[in-house]
Amino acid sequence: MRVILPLPEVLQRESSRALPVIRLSWRHGILLAGLLCLFTIAADAAGAAPVRSSVFAVLARWTPLLLHGFALNILISILSMAIGTALGAFLGLALISPDRPLRGAAWGVTQFFRNAPWLVLLFFMIFILPYHLHIGSFSFVLPDWSKAVIGLSLPVMANVAEIVRGGVQSIPKGQWEASESLGFTRHQQLWMIILPQAVRRMLPPWMNLYAILTTSTTLASIVGVNDVVTLAGQVLSAEGSRPDLLAPIYGYVLIMFYVYIYPIAWATRRLEHKYQVHN
Repeated sequence: MRVILPLPEVLQRESSRALPVIRLSWRHGILLAGLLCLFTIAADAAGAAPVRSSVFAVLARWTPLLLHGFALNILISILSMAIGTALGAFLGLALISPDRPLRGAAWGVTQFFRNAPWLVLLFFMIFILPYHLHIGSFSFVLPDWSKAVIGLSLPVMANVAEIVRGGVQSIPKGQWEASESLGFTRHQQLWMIILPQAVRRMLPPWMNLYAILTTSTTLASIVGVNDVVTLAGQVLSAEGSRPDLLAPIYGYVLIMFYVYIYPIAWATRRLEHKYQVHN
């Protein structure tokens, strides 16, 4: 008769047969930089017109513009993460609420925005939100990038809610029972005992979510936001019919994202090892 193994042993055996997990490292950055140089040299060598500027000169000339667009990507990611974290924290606490209707409503909102495609949410925000807002006697313009911030903050909110729920529920039940025996109310248990321990476990997945969000800000280019991807296309148009610039320019954009995201990935791994839960 087969014996059902405990869950940790099953996971250990399955992980030994699984494919290796590829993590972002400095070697990948060197590889990307090498490929970019290789594409650039090959593009210069294949250039038929000697009067054209070299690919390196084109990249140097358009770097300030591309960095300006990349700064917009970073701004969108920071604002979306801030709004999504603030809303997701309350939604996550509602997921563990003893109030069943509130918990059910929070679960429905979380599942909807977690499973909704991010690009669809962006399109909804772009076309549903008005361009001009009138609040009392005040009237102001709502730019496209701010609508992208709202659209991206919704899936972030749902994912942060799951991070909060998982972090709180990862704390052993003995902590709840011990604090209850000392006369703490549920509010005091949550804010004084449970959440301070859970925040350390929430931080690595929260940082990983931010890295994913940063790369996803390029979706804003599809809805008309002048981010780095949109500006890269404009650079190609401004340089005329030069297909040799396609790989170097988009590879240059890829390097920008790598340089920004790699420190986040490195810090996430360090925190994962530091706060790893040993059963």
